[in-house]
Amino acid sequence: MERNNAAGLDGVRQKDGTENRKGSGISWVESVLRMAALLLTLIAAILFGLNKQTKIVPITISPDLPAFNVPVTAKSSYVSAFVYFVVANSIACVFAAVTLVMTLVSKGGTKGISFLTNMLIDLMMVALLYSCIGAAGAVGLLGLKGNSHLQWNKVCDVYAKFCHRVEAALALSFFAAFAYVLLILLSVLKLHKRS
Repeated sequence: MERNNAAGLDGVRQKDGTENRKGSGISWVESVLRMAALLLTLIAAILFGLNKQTKIVPITISPDLPAFNVPVTAKSSYVSAFVYFVVANSIACVFAAVTLVMTLVSKGGTKGISFLTNMLIDLMMVALLYSCIGAAGAVGLLGLKGNSHLQWNKVCDVYAKFCHRVEAALALSFFAAFAYVLLILLSVLKLHKRS
């Protein structure tokens, strides 16, 4: 039996007895984007939360005395902006999981109040992720470049592994925020199709 693509776009039963689901393509894309947001924020939170590196740093107290080596640890929990990044990505991960379940349970797209709820959650997650990326990125930039006016030295030349993990987590979180932006655009597209 051949299916008529022009008729039956509103989800009603067609003459040949088959049903055409309205928005099933958008629902599939939405599920993939929510899964991507979930995985990206989960990996970013874990990568950042477990980020730690210890280096032996020579400390000189006086020019007359020899330097002595001290183990110094860089850990993400030592900087409040990094803690905020981990918490924000964890929150975004949980909400991605909740909205993914809501999308999959509704089979064929969210309706009514759950559609509005998903859209509002997506907007809040975009704001949350971009704010934590900005906060952690600003501290990361200080670690990379330092600030000569404030006499803050660069630390990424000493803690290269730590800084590379920070960069990777920031990139993952940025892609997750972009996935949320695409979800908002899909919601706008759904609203446009409904009207």
